Amino acid sequence: MSAAKGHDFHIVNPSPWPIVAAFSTLTAMFGAVLFFHEKANGQIVLIAAAAMLLLTAGLWWRDVIREGRFDHAHTGVVRRGLRAGMALFILSEVMFFAAFFWSFFKAWLAPVAQLDGYWPVAEGVWPPEGIEPFDPWHIPFLNTLILLLSGTTVTWAHHALLEGNQKDLVRGLGITVLLGILFTSLQAYEYSHATFSFTQGIYPSNFYMATGFHGFHVIVGTVFLAVCFFRAKAGQFSEKHHLGFEFAAWYWHFVDVVWIFLFFWVYWVSSL
Repeated sequence: MSAAKGHDFHIVNPSPWPIVAAFSTLTAMFGAVLFFHEKANGQIVLIAAAAMLLLTAGLWWRDVIREGRFDHAHTGVVRRGLRAGMALFILSEVMFFAAFFWSFFKAWLAPVAQLDGYWPVAEGVWPPEGIEPFDPWHIPFLNTLILLLSGTTVTWAHHALLEGNQKDLVRGLGITVLLGILFTSLQAYEYSHATFSFTQGIYPSNFYMATGFHGFHVIVGTVFLAVCFFRAKAGQFSEKHHLGFEFAAWYWHFVDVVWIFLFFWVYWVSSL
């Protein structure tokens, strides 16, 4: 634009990513339906659409970074708006987990036959007969310690950034990413040794939806922090301009808090 704008707001340039992301998501849903019904090529459609969606997300993310670094579009007003948007996004994620906890508590506190008898549960028995829950003081407790430690390392990295200590910023982010990978690896190991599967009843379905959805968030958060790690190594963050890292830290702390609730209610209290 040749004329200088007379405001601090960011007018986004035309971008193909919203429509590409929408089309990729729609195609992925079609592929998932075909795959779940064991139709021909369903898996191929799902994988191709998911790969396109991931690529689109990466390119869109790249453009947002360029807007802040090179176009200087992230003014004070824009940063406040972005912070509000991230806060609302995390709030929407809280609502997701609230639904999972609601379902879990309903089945736990009033265990009766579910879904017209397809998932029979003896009234007053939780976990249902035949279900052997995980020992909360084994891998779940270890993963709790890992996530709590990762919360301290990402906070360490944040303070290092605010103090202009680039070396500790990179160290803190690197350790946090490794801890995130360790958590996911241990959860995968835990799932592989489970004595129940997703389709075996109301307890397994609630357990896997809640802990699995959280595990997905850990993977997303780990990728988020890994991007910040490489950006920090490239010197792209400063004491005053580090929205990407700030949002990654917010997201990671949210993941930590949700896990505390999962460990306390889903692993420990419900298995007593």
